[in-house]
Amino acid sequence: MRLSTNARDCLYLNWAIPLDAAPPLPGELGYEIHRWRDQDWVFVTALLFRFIGLHAQVLPFFRLSYPQMNLRIYVRDASGARSVLYLRTLVPFWVLPMSRVAGRQPATAGRFVYPSPSDDPEVGGWRWSLSNRHALEVSARIASPILGDGPDLGGWTRAVEYFQQRRKGYAMWEDRLRSVNKSRATTEIWPLAAEIQTAGVLAEAFPTLTMDHWSVPHSSWLCPEIPFQFEVGKPRLMSLPNRHRMVAAVSDC
Repeated sequence: MRLSTNARDCLYLNWAIPLDAAPPLPGELGYEIHRWRDQDWVFVTALLFRFIGLHAQVLPFFRLSYPQMNLRIYVRDASGARSVLYLRTLVPFWVLPMSRVAGRQPATAGRFVYPSPSDDPEVGGWRWSLSNRHALEVSARIASPILGDGPDLGGWTRAVEYFQQRRKGYAMWEDRLRSVNKSRATTEIWPLAAEIQTAGVLAEAFPTLTMDHWSVPHSSWLCPEIPFQFEVGKPRLMSLPNRHRMVAAVSDC
């Protein structure tokens, strides 16, 4: 199924986490590991955005718009391609049937209060909040492009490319690894300074990490609009998780 949409007001919140805090992977995937301070690290992102006019190409007049959050971790697949694995996806309750049945994505229901920075960029700052069993609350403002503590990705521009230039995504659904191939255009970037007030959604996914770890992201920015297409692939059989097969790429930073 090939889908087209615009993603509006995309808030990227990125963190480095210790490798031993990351979950086991299906055998087809391996973590992108970065060596920093004599420890192995991987990156995760919480991406908050709105889908505007999501539609299948075979049904161009049936369009949906709704907020979403996904939590992703950075991996390489069996071909060596830079990819993401979706760990959590939150959508409004009414979107669940489409996400689970048509899209076969491991979505759960959430409640969202999102601002619209692209409609009023002169405002001094914005606040996002979402919740299901747990909450995520974020405040952010436009700031100079600064990278916080974590492995060196080669400066601001290369860091943005590291997180955004990935055409392949994967998600577990009914014990199978499902692929999502994406095509997107280059877009405007607003560097942000972000602070996390509540991080329950993140703590649920990574229970060994404390709130202090999440309070200030490694990097954050906002894309006012990203037009893209993606194709939901057929599910593939999953291999058993194996931590000895995780290392797909190691960088000394």
